Amino acid sequence: MNKFIRTDIKDEVGVITLDRPDVLNALNREMVDEIVAAMENFDQNEEAKVIVIKGNGKAFVAGADIDEMADDDSIRMELLNQFAVWDRISLIKKPVIAAVHGFALGGGFELALSCDIIFASEKAQMGFPEVKLGVMPGAGGTQRLTKAMGKAKALEWLWLGDPMEAKEAMHYGVINRIIPEEALMEETMTFAKKLTKQAPLSLRLIKESVNKAVDSTIYDGMQFERKNFYLLFSSLDQKEGMQAFIEKRLPNFEGR
Repeated sequence: MNKFIRTDIKDEVGVITLDRPDVLNALNREMVDEIVAAMENFDQNEEAKVIVIKGNGKAFVAGADIDEMADDDSIRMELLNQFAVWDRISLIKKPVIAAVHGFALGGGFELALSCDIIFASEKAQMGFPEVKLGVMPGAGGTQRLTKAMGKAKALEWLWLGDPMEAKEAMHYGVINRIIPEEALMEETMTFAKKLTKQAPLSLRLIKESVNKAVDSTIYDGMQFERKNFYLLFSSLDQKEGMQAFIEKRLPNFEGR
């Protein structure tokens, strides 16, 4: 039984709702464990083809639970190895969408950046205020932000610790869409439902190939892409998709 999140499947979309609204969904270690476990469960559940993460209340996630770590020292941090659980997010095969409203700061911004794409409300604010606490991001924030917006701009935001508005985040390619807050979940779910109609194996191998591109040379990435392209020709969905095209009908993909 989860204490800090709620999960549901709606129209083949697995929805994870962050549910600590009294503290603006601040992340503690147990909550992160619950989030990642829920993502893994949806990844293995054939009823869910896409995963959406959203926050209940006034924010997506206002940051980490500072009270939990204020008295920690380096040795305790090393022994806890608290960021190892974050590494498992990179192993999720299905599309993951973050629906961000209000604040997505610190660990909350890292969670959003760990998703495949981000839809944000017009008034959303994202950033890493860690420098103002005498620390820095530790769950991938410096790495993912730099890959999204480039070294110079990432350093500016990380050094100042100020939040960025949705428009600036959009300008630098950090988020995919800006949506009026009242329509955020509706549009996010509409997009997610479109993905549920696509071939699941294609979605999975496209995600693998794009992630490979981030850390590879063009040549190495193209070799990886080519093997995935060939692999899909062993799937029933490839046969169904091409036959449906020939017969001028909608395909019925089964993820096999």
